[in-house]
Amino acid sequence: MKLRMTILGLGKEIGRSAVLIEGNNNTFLLDYGVALGEKDEPELPLSIAPSKLTALIITHAHLDHVGAAPLLYISGKVPAIMTPLTRDISEIMIEDMLKISGYYLPFEHLELKNMLENTKPLGYYKELEMGSARIQLICSGHIPGSAMVKIIMGERSILYTGDVNTIDTRLVSSADLSNLEADTLIIEGTYGDVDHPERSSIEKKFIDTIIEILENGGTILIPAFSLGRSQEVLALLAEKLPYITVYYDGMVRRITEIMLSYKDYLNKPNLLEKAVKLFEPVRGWDMRKKIWREPCVIVAPAGMLKGGPSLYYIKRLWSNRNNAIILVSFQAPGTPGRMLIEEGTFMEKGPRITARLEWFDFSSHAGFSGLLKIVKCVRNLEKVIIVHSEEPSAKYLANRIREELGVDTYIPENGQVVEI
Repeated sequence: MKLRMTILGLGKEIGRSAVLIEGNNNTFLLDYGVALGEKDEPELPLSIAPSKLTALIITHAHLDHVGAAPLLYISGKVPAIMTPLTRDISEIMIEDMLKISGYYLPFEHLELKNMLENTKPLGYYKELEMGSARIQLICSGHIPGSAMVKIIMGERSILYTGDVNTIDTRLVSSADLSNLEADTLIIEGTYGDVDHPERSSIEKKFIDTIIEILENGGTILIPAFSLGRSQEVLALLAEKLPYITVYYDGMVRRITEIMLSYKDYLNKPNLLEKAVKLFEPVRGWDMRKKIWREPCVIVAPAGMLKGGPSLYYIKRLWSNRNNAIILVSFQAPGTPGRMLIEEGTFMEKGPRITARLEWFDFSSHAGFSGLLKIVKCVRNLEKVIIVHSEEPSAKYLANRIREELGVDTYIPENGQVVEI
């Protein structure tokens, strides 16, 4: 029996993840996200008729994996499979996107409501039968609730990593690589040609930098993704610097509360609980206008400075050399965060910032060695398909897989159909 895979998004690109799997009278859509980069308008994946789908399976709640999903619920009632934590956080993430970019989107809150009503929450390692297929979600180590997807259809099996990480963090345990078996592996290749620095050394430099700036009377802004990176930073600060003043702003508070209601998905829930007890959420504009005037740490979205409270703070902190802007997230080309790194300014033709600027690699994606480790852990593997990667990174990873394992490896582009 042959299966067909069609790339609807994330082919030789990062963002708008969407992979269609067809065969054995089943059609599964793995993720359906948007691309959020240079444009204000979220970029959608290629289209698919909801009536054709057996199910939609979402790996995690970042918008590049779930942001386009409500589009399938304008007229359809497709079953949506995801972990219960992913379901609850996806609601917040998509609501926020609708508030910011709703003008550009071909769906509204009603379609989001329909998606949530058709969601079938599935915990890790529980097997769900749909049609003639069996589905299982496995911890991917990316953010709390994130999952790799295993689908068994007849004699064929597919493992889709989604976004994956192979190191433990305070927030989430590493991907579970035990007992992996599949004919075809669909793997992200975001960092397919590079390894991240040792996390412990990054954390030490990060903590030392914060201590130095605070001792000099400065205020520190940490722009961070509201889902995942903010909670990781707060947990680290709670462990290493519990005596300093820390504020967290925007959606971070709501998402943190939801995470703490699903402690089984957290690696060290006690540290996130400690952060909530020690540190203060920003409660409205009156508080926001005061806190940046004192030596403190402010953790606020958006991680790439495209909006959110971080923009308010940077406009007040940038001109004082005692202050600091510490970036901890990937900065996509064309975003204000990328402009800040490359040109030293946070607005087009704006002044160069005089505040201290630092960037630390807190990536929640596996680097080259971790990705190769995943491939080596999958038994009976016949084919590897690399997605969610720019072409140079994907090519490097593909060549190394072929050299070391002799496994057929492909780098499809959007719209391409591959027999698996």
